[in-house]
Amino acid sequence: MKKSVCIALLVALTLILGTLASAQAEILPPRGEGQIGLQAVVLCESLTVRREPSTSSETVTKLDYGDLPIVMEQSDGWAYCALGDSEDSLMGWVNADYIAIDPAWYRTDDRTPVYAWDSSSAKKIALLDADTTLPILKQEGEWLIVSLRGATGWIRRRAAD
Repeated sequence: MKKSVCIALLVALTLILGTLASAQAEILPPRGEGQIGLQAVVLCESLTVRREPSTSSETVTKLDYGDLPIVMEQSDGWAYCALGDSEDSLMGWVNADYIAIDPAWYRTDDRTPVYAWDSSSAKKIALLDADTTLPILKQEGEWLIVSLRGATGWIRRRAAD
């Protein structure tokens, strides 16, 4: 009797662990061009939207970290953006250094450490919750460089990512 209970427990444990292991972090590909342009994401705490592509131009509004403007045109380090998807949305120019245009995204499946550089022995600078989605700035081998509210961090990809 004890042997059959042990076997049943081992089978149940194997099924549970298999289910847990099947949940995977995922990389969401870039969306590509939409009806009016490419989706971008703001990488800094506050980004000024200007009437013309110049730092001395009048301010239209400001965007916050994580906002998703739609880039319609790029010129000399500036991006002309729609700030919504309706015809009457605000439009203006932003410094393209502070946005990621049409990035891929990383969605965590579990608590995920973010490192200061591409080494598991590096200082951990963040611990992300499950279902956190961040823009990928660059992929280098088994490492992803992601945006963290104006900073960058490194996430080690798992084999199945």
